[in-house]
Amino acid sequence: MDKDAWSTIKVQGERWFPSETRFIDELGAGWGDWGCDSETGKLRAVLLRRPGKEIDRVDGGNYTQFRWKAPMDPARARDQQDRLAQVYRDHGAKVFYVENQREDRPNAMYMRDLVLMTPEGAIVGRPGIAARRGEERYAAEQLARLGVPIVATVHGDGFFDCACAMWVDRTTVIIGTGARANREGAAQVEAALRGMGVTTILPFLIPYGHAHLDGLINFADRRTVLVFPWQVPYDLVKVLLDRDYKVVEATDLLEIKVQSAINFVALEPGLIVMGEGAPDTRGKLERAGVKVIETELDEIRKGWGAAHCMTVFLKRDPVL
Repeated sequence: MDKDAWSTIKVQGERWFPSETRFIDELGAGWGDWGCDSETGKLRAVLLRRPGKEIDRVDGGNYTQFRWKAPMDPARARDQQDRLAQVYRDHGAKVFYVENQREDRPNAMYMRDLVLMTPEGAIVGRPGIAARRGEERYAAEQLARLGVPIVATVHGDGFFDCACAMWVDRTTVIIGTGARANREGAAQVEAALRGMGVTTILPFLIPYGHAHLDGLINFADRRTVLVFPWQVPYDLVKVLLDRDYKVVEATDLLEIKVQSAINFVALEPGLIVMGEGAPDTRGKLERAGVKVIETELDEIRKGWGAAHCMTVFLKRDPVL
C-alpha cells in the first residue's frame, strides 16, 4: 500500500473495545444454567461421585488411613447413594456424576468437600488431608465437561475443604477454618466470593475434632437453621437470630456424631432428605415446620459422611 493510500485511512488505531457486560449476565448463553447462592432454594441439579473401584480397596487392614470408621460393603454403599440420587430426581433435580477418579481415593464420594458452587460458577477446593489430594482434578474435569465455569481454585499454601463454607443468602457466606481449611485457603475463597457481590463473611472457628460445617450447622428452611449448640459460635448464632432465624438445637450426641443428623440436604425450602436413625432431631425439625424424608445411609456413614457430604449443588432456585 502506497503512502497516498495510507493517507485515506481514517481509522486511528484498531479500536478493540471490551464488552463491559457482567459475567453473570452472560452465564446462561455462554455456559449453561448453573448457580447457587443458598442452602435451601429449590434444588435443580447436583453433582455426585457414585462410589467406584476406589472403595473396593478399603478393608480391615487399611481403613484407618482413609479416616474411615470401618470398611464399607461396596454394593450396599452404591445402592444407598443410588436411592439418595433417586430422591433428588423425584423432586425435580438433574443428577450428574464425576465419571473418572483415582482408584486410591475412596473418599471421593464426598463431593461437597471438593466443590463450592456460587452464582457464577464453581470454586474448586484443595483437600486438607493428604489421603484426598488429587480428587479435585477429576471434579474439575467433570465440571468442564458439563460447561460449569470454574471461577477459582485453591492454590499456593492454601487448603480448603469446600464443606467449610455455607451460604446464608446471596450476600452472606459462613466460612470456617480448622483442620480442613487454613486461613490462606479461606482468604482465597473469600476473595472469589467478594468479587461476585458477597458483602458479609461470617467466620466460624471449627473446633478440634470436627472437620466441616455440615456436621455442626445446616439450613432447613428460609429462616430455620439446625445447630449443634455447644459447638457453634455464639457470634454466628446471634447474627442469625438478629435476622429472625428460628434456631433448632440438635442435642442428641449419638444422633449428631454417629447418625450424622445435621448432615441433610434441603430439596426446597422446608423439605429435607436426611439419613434414618435420628428420631429426636427429626422430631425437632418437624415441630419447627420442616418436612423430612428419610433414606438409609448407614453404609455411607462408615466414611464419616452422609447426604450433604456427597452432594454438590450445581443449581438452586433463588430464595425469595
